Amino acid sequence: MVNAHDLLWGMAPAHLPADAPAWVVEAINAGHPVVVRRAIAEPGQVAVGVRGRLREQRFATVMPIAAVQRRVVPEALCAVTSSRDLPALRALDLLRPVLAQQAWGVTGSAGFELASGIEALHAQSDLDLILRTPQRLERGDAEDLLAILDTAPCAVDLQLQTPFGAVALREWSGGSRRVLLKTCSGAHLVLDPWQAVA
Repeated sequence: MVNAHDLLWGMAPAHLPADAPAWVVEAINAGHPVVVRRAIAEPGQVAVGVRGRLREQRFATVMPIAAVQRRVVPEALCAVTSSRDLPALRALDLLRPVLAQQAWGVTGSAGFELASGIEALHAQSDLDLILRTPQRLERGDAEDLLAILDTAPCAVDLQLQTPFGAVALREWSGGSRRVLLKTCSGAHLVLDPWQAVA
């Protein structure tokens, strides 16, 4: 069972569509992992994204589940450190003790770099995190957590993973009645991210 933000190794150029850009083929040939994305795929396939060197280089495709050789989940990266001195990595060091008692993980560029050893972060990179919240996180608690994240040396984008999708902590702690819940079937405006989308 794979989940959004998991990193997978084993994709081959043969799995790519014929119209895949050259940079995508290059990344796959170099043995880069792909990231599981939130989308519905055919049975036996998993929806994935390929990352290029540039921010705008993101390619959505599918990968046969049978081809997966290795999988790294965001939680496996919580304790991984790097010798590189960048704001996102300093932010991660700062936030580890804050999140220590919870089920959380590192995603985005930081997760990609920590898992693969391929440099993906730069001085302006945000830190992307995921917090598993099977039980409802009250809005007041969300505000308190956001206040701590906002003391970090870079922007921190934390997603709350509910049983029904993911919602941005920043949005859930804000004043809007409805928030955007990202699910495999798309994004939905909901009152309660801990309720199934009707």
